[in-house]
Amino acid sequence: MSYNYLKHLYKLYFINHRENTVINQTPPQISVNSSSDLSATSLVADRQLKIATFNLFNYLEPPNAFYEFERIYSAEQWRKKQHWITDYLSEYQPDIIGFQEVFSTEALKELVSVQGYCYFAVVDQPEIIDDFIFRRPVVAIASRYPIVDVKAVQANTELAEALGLTSDFSFSRKVLRATVELPHIGNTDCYVVHFKSKRSMIELDEQDKSRSPEQTIIESLKAQVAGSWGSTIQRGSEAALLMIEMIARRETTGNPMVLMGDFNNNLTDGVLSHLLTKSLRFVSSIDRDAFLGKYCLNDAWDLFQKALLNENNDSGHAGKTDISDDPSLEQIRESKKTSRTPTHYFGGGSSVLDYILLSCEFDASYHDSLYQVSAYDTYDRHLINPIFERDGESTDHGIVLITLTLRS
Repeated sequence: MSYNYLKHLYKLYFINHRENTVINQTPPQISVNSSSDLSATSLVADRQLKIATFNLFNYLEPPNAFYEFERIYSAEQWRKKQHWITDYLSEYQPDIIGFQEVFSTEALKELVSVQGYCYFAVVDQPEIIDDFIFRRPVVAIASRYPIVDVKAVQANTELAEALGLTSDFSFSRKVLRATVELPHIGNTDCYVVHFKSKRSMIELDEQDKSRSPEQTIIESLKAQVAGSWGSTIQRGSEAALLMIEMIARRETTGNPMVLMGDFNNNLTDGVLSHLLTKSLRFVSSIDRDAFLGKYCLNDAWDLFQKALLNENNDSGHAGKTDISDDPSLEQIRESKKTSRTPTHYFGGGSSVLDYILLSCEFDASYHDSLYQVSAYDTYDRHLINPIFERDGESTDHGIVLITLTLRS
C-alpha cells in the first residue's frame, strides 16, 4: 500500500537510472525522460530521497544450499528471484537500500551495480558448512550516494554485563553502520539490522525415542517457553545496546541517523519500544526540551502521519482557529492506528516487522529539520495477491520504502 500526499505539490520528472568493502566508483550518467532542462530536473531529484528496507529471503546463488543440503535454487528459480528483485528496484528507484538475509554478497553487489548503485557494503560473511551449505546470512547496504565509512557496530560488553548478560555478548547478526554522504544534509549514519528472530533458542532432540508421547509434549513445551523467552531477551538486548552505541556516535559526530531493517518484532509490545524513548524521569524540563530530541529516533510511519496532519492543517484549514473537532483530522488520526500495512503474514495473523527509524533532521515538527517524510509505501502485492509466475521466488516480507522531501 502506498501513500504520497506531496505528489500534487511538485511536477514529477521520471529519471531512469539504468568482506568489508565499499565500492567507490564514478556514478553513471543520468538520462532524463523529460523535455525540461537537466538543471531543473536535477533540482527536483535532489529535493527527494528514497530509503528502503528489503528482506531478500534466502538470497543464495546456486549450486550452494541454504541451511540444509537439499535447499538449492534451480537455475530457473534463481533467474526468477534475480528478475523479481531487479523489477522492484527499477520500478520504485530507492536511493539507499538496507538488505537482510544475504548469503551471496558478490551476486548482490553485481545485481545492484547494474541498477546504478555504485556503492555497496557488508561487514560480515555467512557461515559455510561442508563447502556448500550456508547459514547465518548477513545484512548489506546499497546506495546511489557515496558511502564514506562503514563499520560493524560492537556492543558495549561492560554494559552488557551490568544488564546481566554474558561478558561475550554479541549481536546475533552483525549490525552494519554506513556513513552516507547525502545531498543537503551531509554525512548520515545508516544502520542496517536483522534482530534475533522469535524462533526458540532451545531445540528438542527429535531423534530421542526414549520419551513417552506425554513426556515429549512436556519437554517440547518447556523448550518452547524457555527458548522463546531467551530469543526475546537477545532481541531486546540487541536493540538496547545498539541504541546506546547510536547515542554515543551521535554525541561524537552529530550525524543524522537512519535505522532500518527486519526487527522481528512489533515496536509497540514493549520488547523494542525503548528504541522510541521520548521522555526522561527526574530531569529538568528545560534541559529535556533543549537536548533530548536530538538523540531520539522516530518511526517513519509516525513522521509521515505527522506530515499528513501538518499538510491538512496548512492547506485545508487555512484561517480556522479551532480545528480540534474537524472530522477529517480525526480520520487521519484514526488511520494512524488502523491503516498501517503489515509486512509479514504467518498463519492467520499479520504484523509489522520491518521498520525505518529516523532522527529529528527528518521530523517536520523539529525546528532544525531539513527533510520530512512525504510518502510511505509497503510493497506487499506478492504477499496478498501472489502470481506464481511473477512472485514464486520473491520474499516472505513486505518491502518498506519512504520518500524524504526537502523542506522549503
